Amino acid sequence: MTGAGAAAGAVTLAGGGSASAATPRPGRAREAVVAYIEDHASDRLRLLVGEREVVIRDRDLVTRILNAAGGQ
Repeated sequence: MTGAGAAAGAVTLAGGGSASAATPRPGRAREAVVAYIEDHASDRLRLLVGEREVVIRDRDLVTRILNAAGGQ
């Protein structure tokens, strides 16, 4: 299941950009997070957080997750 593999990349990429990104915030997720990219050409990313779904439109983040999931 590729989406589950990309999730690990999403968590690493989202937290590794800057010092402020690595600082825990009060509203951050405390449950498992899975990233799902249905269309690799789009800018849409679904985050499954516990039992919730959050849809984000961020082409740069989608590209970084796909690159990380490629493993090359």
